[in-house]
Amino acid sequence: MSRNKPITIGKTEVLPGTRRNIDLPIADLYTTTALHMPLKVICGKQAGPTAFVSAAIHGDEINGVEIIRRLLGLKTLQRLRGTLLLVPVVNVHGFLDRSRYLPDRRDLNRCFPGHPTGSIAARLAYIFSKEVAFKADFGIDLHTGALDRSNLPQIRVTRDDEAAAELAAAFGAPVVIGANSRDGSLRHAAAERGIPVIVYEAGEALRFDELSIRAGVRGIMRVLRARQMLPARKEKMPREAVRASSSVWVRAPSSGIVTQRGALGRRIKKGEKLAVISDPLGARSDPVISPINGLIIGRSNLPLAHEGDALFHVASFESVAEAEVVVEDFATMHDPALGRSVETDLIGT
Repeated sequence: MSRNKPITIGKTEVLPGTRRNIDLPIADLYTTTALHMPLKVICGKQAGPTAFVSAAIHGDEINGVEIIRRLLGLKTLQRLRGTLLLVPVVNVHGFLDRSRYLPDRRDLNRCFPGHPTGSIAARLAYIFSKEVAFKADFGIDLHTGALDRSNLPQIRVTRDDEAAAELAAAFGAPVVIGANSRDGSLRHAAAERGIPVIVYEAGEALRFDELSIRAGVRGIMRVLRARQMLPARKEKMPREAVRASSSVWVRAPSSGIVTQRGALGRRIKKGEKLAVISDPLGARSDPVISPINGLIIGRSNLPLAHEGDALFHVASFESVAEAEVVVEDFATMHDPALGRSVETDLIGT
């Protein structure tokens, strides 16, 4: 096996067989305090692909921050082939403010590939694209649901992107959703340059979800093994993911208090009740009805809703029964109360 090549991030060259912490400068705070995007570069001794794992593009989506922190504790990475770029906090401003957005209220994931002289969002997107994403052969971007919304662990890929589909299959999340990427998203900007990126969506903003975190760590390790960046090992693999044929957000038919809400992963039939919306005096109750057969893959956690609010994300499948089994097995495999820890599974292997 040939020797790996050095990689330069910003002004720092990282040599094969070494690790470096690098701080990429971004827009300073109002106080002129310098602000940096932190990343870890692991440059393996032997040649292999270059991959990035990023989190907190939306500053309040913190599950991915913990996933990357745990990855960095795994001794297995000492045997890495190729180069791994780990960026736990991309949107540093939003992370500090516990906000999805940047100080200019822009969504960073609508600003890629960015511009060196544009808005604060455009500049941040440009730095990340230039120094991280566009230097990689593939990437894994970690997300959660928005504030007060939870997502069932799922992988999102660009439709008809076979390379991304292979990464998604290796990751092992129970559900894969294929869709056209949105203009300005990291996934779209990378795809235009032939770099496949998968998005892992799991949990809720500003909350750690242990099952989602454990599954995220294991999924990333599976992808690295599938791309031969880490030695193969025997492990129990999750059932093959089911691919959603379509999905729909079910909205509140009226305003009021939401009760009897369906759980993530629940199998639902067309016409079945997902929740009930009542007025505070109990004089009126309106059912929230599913328009399709499928599984609940996302939901609002707020007990209050205005008419038209998105309450449930329901995905349909060729076989809903099969999808339900896959989700149940996935939950059992990664349940923190069952089996060994991720660290026990992976450290030293």
